Amino acid sequence: MTDILMPKATAVWMVDNTSLTFEQIADFCGLHPLEVRGIADGDVARDIRGVDPITGGQLTREELDKAQDNPDYRMKAIVSRHAELLKSAKPQPKYTPVSRRQDRPDAIAWFVRNHPEVTDAQIAKLLGTTKSTIESVRNRTHWNSPNIKPVDPVTLGLVGQLALDDLVKKAADKKHKDDLKKGGGTIQPVEPEVVEEEFVPEARERHVAEPTAESVFGTKN
Repeated sequence: MTDILMPKATAVWMVDNTSLTFEQIADFCGLHPLEVRGIADGDVARDIRGVDPITGGQLTREELDKAQDNPDYRMKAIVSRHAELLKSAKPQPKYTPVSRRQDRPDAIAWFVRNHPEVTDAQIAKLLGTTKSTIESVRNRTHWNSPNIKPVDPVTLGLVGQLALDDLVKKAADKKHKDDLKKGGGTIQPVEPEVVEEEFVPEARERHVAEPTAESVFGTKN
């Protein structure tokens, strides 16, 4: 990738003002030779105004003369201060101090003891460690096992409280869903069947004959 500013505008100027080959211009400007040919033919960068790289401090006159005298010569650009400023800054890799690295096994032991629902992959990503280290702490095969003590990673300064809470919540939710899938859902208790008693009306009293004079006063002799 070229370090010069406005490569197409520079190529336009070189096409119009020098005897450089398309390959030389393409190499200096970071373009394809066919693209430079398109500039010369008027098919590419038609509305772009040429920019002089010499007055712009990106090329010396000596370099240009060498290239014009030798078609095989490839010009070297002067990297401007502005070009350096415009470069995207690459994120620096995270550096964990040695003291913090020694704290990771303690944080791993804390997860193993207090949050078994958190997976090794989640622990590795949060603490910046490896699954093999986590496994060695869990199995107590770590070289420093006698000195490892479970300590909250927030206390150790390895992670923030919000990040830890979020991880634990996600792990708990996932475990709950997995448990439901394995169990096939919650079985509802069977309600005992209520048998309604059949209503039996009270037996009617036996019909008693109406009293007569004979039954009350007796019969005459």
